[in-house]
Amino acid sequence: MGTATASAGPALSVARKLIAPLALAQFICSFAGSNMNVMINDISKDLNTTVKGVQTAITLFLLIMAILMIPCSKLTDRWGRKRCFTLGLMLYGIGAVLSAVAPNLGVLILGNSVFEGVGTALLIPPVYILATLWFSEFTSRAWAFGVISGLGGIGAAAGPLIGGVITTGISWRAAFIFQALVVGTIVLLSRRIVDPLPADPARPFDTVGAVLSGVGMFCVVFGILQAGSNNALMTVFLFVGAVFLAAFFFYIRSRERAGKEPLLSTGLFRNRTCNLALVTQNMQWLVLMGTSFVVSVFLQEVRGYNAIKTGLIFTAATMGILASSLAAERLAKKFAQKSLIVWGFVVTLAGIGLLLGFVHASSNVVAFVPGLLLIGLGLGGMLTPSVNIVQSSFSEALQGEISGLSRSVSNLGSSFGTAIAGTILVSVVATGNRAYVWAMVVVALSGLIGLGAAILLPSRLEQS
Repeated sequence: MGTATASAGPALSVARKLIAPLALAQFICSFAGSNMNVMINDISKDLNTTVKGVQTAITLFLLIMAILMIPCSKLTDRWGRKRCFTLGLMLYGIGAVLSAVAPNLGVLILGNSVFEGVGTALLIPPVYILATLWFSEFTSRAWAFGVISGLGGIGAAAGPLIGGVITTGISWRAAFIFQALVVGTIVLLSRRIVDPLPADPARPFDTVGAVLSGVGMFCVVFGILQAGSNNALMTVFLFVGAVFLAAFFFYIRSRERAGKEPLLSTGLFRNRTCNLALVTQNMQWLVLMGTSFVVSVFLQEVRGYNAIKTGLIFTAATMGILASSLAAERLAKKFAQKSLIVWGFVVTLAGIGLLLGFVHASSNVVAFVPGLLLIGLGLGGMLTPSVNIVQSSFSEALQGEISGLSRSVSNLGSSFGTAIAGTILVSVVATGNRAYVWAMVVVALSGLIGLGAAILLPSRLEQS
């Protein structure tokens, strides 16, 4: 993947026009991760399941994305970026239609968690690889990632609102039809996309590495989901997950020493700047999805709000993300990427503090607006810099690997947000405000970890 080869990509003006299908793809995948939060009551009643059952479907969708993101990013080199993007859209569309007609929780998990999860894992790595190849200059790349990450954040924040409106006005099933329609639109818009690099069918694929990493991550997150209901099973799965992840690390290291291409190069973890930026990415999505799930469940289960009322409250977060993410290019010219991430976490933590403070002070729905607005502003302002730092830390030859690792880390953050904070809330939801407070405290602690990593980021970009 040399620079000369990549220079055959579209001109900057053309590339800016082609960004629409990529950004819409990130939007609908993020939307899918949060829109079900406001459908919990409706889905539970219609499919005769529980809040825990719906939480499992949401978490499995996010988890399958995380598990397959790295293997699928490697397939972009073997199959081609546009082909993976199109195949992912097709699988996602099938999953959306299947979910819309699901007669029970099992079919919903098959459509939403499996088909949409696999489809997302195939289509998201090409989004960031193509954007990196098309936009070589730092501020123009910041603009591209600002549009893509911004729409991703908006999709996650607006998911409850759009899902609430559709669920209340029509049915929760119509929300999946909406997803299928958006996917169809993306397919039409992406016809003009030309892969700037040729596919390499002879590129080796590390199947053993994919299995070891996938089983390890699945066991860890599945173990977290058992907290409060079966602690013995939780311990077993966490232990097995740790064993598989350790085996994965030693396996890829031995494969590298033997001169073979591993699923993931250990050299990616020798870049300190990238490592810290990956931590910030993980915590950003943990905070976003954790807040979305906790607030949505609390408002429906404890305060008794319906889907549309719950969704409307998240308009504040959506507006905050929209305002700050669309300013990404201007902000990148005026401020250092590190500063944007640090202040993003500070503003986000202030928003979480307001959500915690006002839950006791007022029962009015408006009490949630200031906190969600600050969280939206903070997250929208730092999503782009984190992605930009990670992707720009490596040469074009490593864009396939780092894109998959970056998206996997982000989706693991989303999974952890729904699994950890959600499990705390669901396991003691009958206690009302206290369960909400404990869950949001966990989210706040995650934000503090992200802030610590951001402060440690070096001022100058380090490229491998």
